[in-house]
Amino acid sequence: MTGLDAAAFDALFNDFYFDVVRLETLPAYSVGGAEQQRIVAWREGLPRPERSVRTDPWLARIATSTVRGGLSWRRVRVFDDPPSDYQRYQLESYREAQAAGDQVAIASRADVGETGPDVWVFDAGTQYARAVVMHYRDDGSLDRRELVEDPTTVAHLAMEVARVASQALPLNEWLVRAGVNAGA
Repeated sequence: MTGLDAAAFDALFNDFYFDVVRLETLPAYSVGGAEQQRIVAWREGLPRPERSVRTDPWLARIATSTVRGGLSWRRVRVFDDPPSDYQRYQLESYREAQAAGDQVAIASRADVGETGPDVWVFDAGTQYARAVVMHYRDDGSLDRRELVEDPTTVAHLAMEVARVASQALPLNEWLVRAGVNAGA
């Protein structure tokens, strides 16, 4: 496993061939910058700043690569019952990501049990397969990222993502079942 700085990590999202999937398992992540401002606005009941393919480079990247490049982006998020405040906050971000082309699914922690690690898996099951294991501190802040290129380890990580995904519901279905207004 090789450590990745932010620039090398970001470059991976311009250099995959078929699909990328993210497994998120923590009850909350410690974030800064624009996302922290959005969380504060959400907690205070204020309007959230616009986040769309027009205003957010990450969402523009997803939209461009799915529409022009035919690539697939998926996210599997493990939620607690009841969801943490951060998980509830994330629902709007997931709607925004889904509008850009990210296929978001929610799994109940009670259904999936112990999971992990948090990971990005690129091009699973192909000769280009690789993964990035995300390591977090106890407070949810990012500690480090590790690039995994060993095919056996990548396959194991991809199987864990698939296991959790098999217990997940697509975002809109989860919202309906949870009684959350899908259009809010």
